Amino acid sequence: MQTKNANSNQSKGCRNEFDALKKVLVSKPEHMKITEIINETQKHFANENIDIELAVEQHTQFVKVLQSHNIQVEYLPTSPQLNEQVFTRDIGFCIGDQLFVSSLASDVRQEEVKPLLDFLDKENLSFTRLFGPSIEGGDVIINHGTIYVGISGRTSMAAVEHLQKALPAYEIVPLKLREDILHLDCVFNIVDENTALIHSPALEDNDVELLKKRFECVEVDEEEQFQMGTNVLSIGDSLVISLPQNHKVNQRLKDAGFIIIEVDLSEIIKSGGSFRCCTLPIARKS
Repeated sequence: MQTKNANSNQSKGCRNEFDALKKVLVSKPEHMKITEIINETQKHFANENIDIELAVEQHTQFVKVLQSHNIQVEYLPTSPQLNEQVFTRDIGFCIGDQLFVSSLASDVRQEEVKPLLDFLDKENLSFTRLFGPSIEGGDVIINHGTIYVGISGRTSMAAVEHLQKALPAYEIVPLKLREDILHLDCVFNIVDENTALIHSPALEDNDVELLKKRFECVEVDEEEQFQMGTNVLSIGDSLVISLPQNHKVNQRLKDAGFIIIEVDLSEIIKSGGSFRCCTLPIARKS
């Protein structure tokens, strides 16, 4: 673990998944390609692969929606050899005022950290870089003093123990994921103080019971989980960005009082990630 302290006038900080989003980091999907299959979605679309032109067009529309809600969007530069860079969520996560740079599980994806480090240096933002046991941002979901961490093929229990030592004031709740699930946010996501999306079959029964005691859980079925139904992005004021194809999720959220902004990200979803995966929030304002 390495910490860099910097003096900066630029605020950063995220205390939950649903306060008004102010600043976010993204990368264009201009080199997207399914190569090594890492999830069930990619397996399904491996032969078809990614239409990069369409993926870029959909991503551009997504960014325009963010900007139309006064969210500052910063682009991290891409490299031709890094075909998963669009999923900026994995390379870091912000807990309170502390920004962590992930220790990525895949050797190839570790190179994605460099553009983030360059951005943080340029912006003179402090951060803590994690080394050793792997932990990725898609497995980290924060709700004020509680951090839910998916135990997956990408995030180890040893990394959770390291994080707990670094953040002793927080309650860290490990959630073991079914073997075929890549990250926690593929099956669980918090959309406001009292409401969460969940695909229960991918979690252990005792963990589902715990989450349903803490949140009003909106169940996402197998079909819409495959289309990343839990992987929405809350941007504040009950606004949630979601895929138009996920009719049941969207209707259930509307019934619960949310305002759904439908954006088609279906080409990017072929690689197994959606709106939350494609954004690294570094500032939310309550």
